[in-house]
Amino acid sequence: YAVRPEDSQGQACDYPDGHYILGRNFGLMVIKDSLRKKILWRKYVTHETLADYLEEVEWLRSQGFRRYGIVCDEMRGLMLSLRQYPVQMCQFHQQMIVRRYLAENPELDASRDLLDLINSITVMDKKIFIETFDEWYVKYKEVLNERVHDKRLKTPPFMWPRLRSAYLSIKRNMHWLWTFYDYKDRVIPNTNNGLEGIFSDIKSKVRVHSGLTREHRKKLIDEYLSRHY
Repeated sequence: YAVRPEDSQGQACDYPDGHYILGRNFGLMVIKDSLRKKILWRKYVTHETLADYLEEVEWLRSQGFRRYGIVCDEMRGLMLSLRQYPVQMCQFHQQMIVRRYLAENPELDASRDLLDLINSITVMDKKIFIETFDEWYVKYKEVLNERVHDKRLKTPPFMWPRLRSAYLSIKRNMHWLWTFYDYKDRVIPNTNNGLEGIFSDIKSKVRVHSGLTREHRKKLIDEYLSRHY
């Protein structure tokens, strides 16, 4: 999120986010003003890198924006690199991470309960979520820490590694999952779904013109963004 100092109405920016919407090794990154629904900046990339995100933040600074907060996904090192700002981990992305580890219909009670909890994060109070998460751990810590019963191994692997990964992902990101709650005066969103909708829109347009060259696809996207965002 950012606002120009001279703009009394404020310009809030859903940023940063990047998606590979044009095919392998060809993607688009944007900065979006979430109040006016405008794309402020865009860049075509071959790979999503930390340097590209930092370039976005620097561009906002150079244009006179004050960075009130950043909403992003769990790209390795990104949240730590931007720790001088209030950083919000997209709660929807956290849901997707846990779902990838646990699948949609896990058989294990511990997995089902953890999945139900993370699926409710967007409608839960911070205090209640953290308390419920801690209660989950107390209830299932033996399951979480259970190892394969094989005396031949000096350090047997964990019995439920995907459950552990899901749990540790939430625990690791907990500090950033509730930034919007701690900075209510800045009206930071808890997800970057505003950008997800735009990317889905662009993807549908690109699919219709799948025969275009890469450069022509760029022109198509540039024109579409200029007209609609």
